[in-house]
Amino acid sequence: MDHARQDEISELQSRVLEILAAQALCSPADIAPDDTFEMLGIDSLGQAEVIFAIEEAFDVTVPFNANRPQDGGFDLRNVAGVIAGVEALVRARRN
Repeated sequence: MDHARQDEISELQSRVLEILAAQALCSPADIAPDDTFEMLGIDSLGQAEVIFAIEEAFDVTVPFNANRPQDGGFDLRNVAGVIAGVEALVRARRN
């Protein structure tokens, strides 16, 4: 992977961590890739806020249905899944 691409991914990860940290009321440095929303103290309303913030920050539409979260194709099980999902949405938007 080239250096510019790595910087872009790092920036994306930092922005996602900042969004999550704002909802969890903690520092981005306190968030681990395997942390779940529950571990971060983010409830269902906070989860919706995270999704809206991601959509606004990255100009994407997160395919998430609160009634059937497993059908959305966007992994909200942990921080790593959220970051991977945002990376995929941003890539798809650019293609």
